[in-house]
Amino acid sequence: MDYKNTQFLRKYVTSQFKIATSRRNKLCNKHQRKIADAVKLARYMALMPYTRSQTVK
Repeated sequence: MDYKNTQFLRKYVTSQFKIATSRRNKLCNKHQRKIADAVKLARYMALMPYTRSQTVK
């Protein structure tokens, strides 16, 4: 999972930019953790917003 590929990671977050559950993503625990780590790193590097209010309107 590459944190720089935000279009790929966008599939695994909700419309409120929360990380979706593994049941919704249909991922095992190992891959859900990798997705969560990649999303968190992308947020830290300012590639993805933390909340919906941070998006450009």
